[in-house]
Amino acid sequence: MPPGRVHADRVGLGRQSRRARQAGFNLIQLMLSLAIGSIVVSVAVPKVKQSERISRSTIIVADLRTFASAFEGYAQERGGWPDEQPAGKMPPEMNERLGSTSWLRTTPIGGQYNWDSNQLHAGTRYKAVISISETDGAPFPVNEEVLLEIDKLVDDGSLTTGNFRIGVNNDPIFILQQ
Repeated sequence: MPPGRVHADRVGLGRQSRRARQAGFNLIQLMLSLAIGSIVVSVAVPKVKQSERISRSTIIVADLRTFASAFEGYAQERGGWPDEQPAGKMPPEMNERLGSTSWLRTTPIGGQYNWDSNQLHAGTRYKAVISISETDGAPFPVNEEVLLEIDKLVDDGSLTTGNFRIGVNNDPIFILQQ
């Protein structure tokens, strides 16, 4: 073989091994990037879920306080509570007080708001309760973490005591008058 030929082969081999090293380095970079990305996602996902849970809970608490204020104002002025209504229906007596509030929409945790007057919940009769109940158009998947978060924001942090607790059918209830 002529000497120039051997030299050309060695140069070609050098190029191939450099390309192979670069490709290998890129593969290592890719694997490291994926590992770091996986760690970041594993930390971020629970934080995002927690933020979502707190956000939904805060909206429910704001709604309950708004509704409670309107119902209590009605009771003081009229000497009694509005009549019972099924979930998703606003008591007609409350139209002027609640207007187009979020009473009629699906709540951020599912289900719809429900006005209970003189009703039994878990064996106890309450004169005035706002509950969240499942309807045909708004299923209510019970999420105890969210309900506990709501209870911490509005009450005593226990779903068995205080003004916010679990009623019949695992529906959360906010007691205005026992």
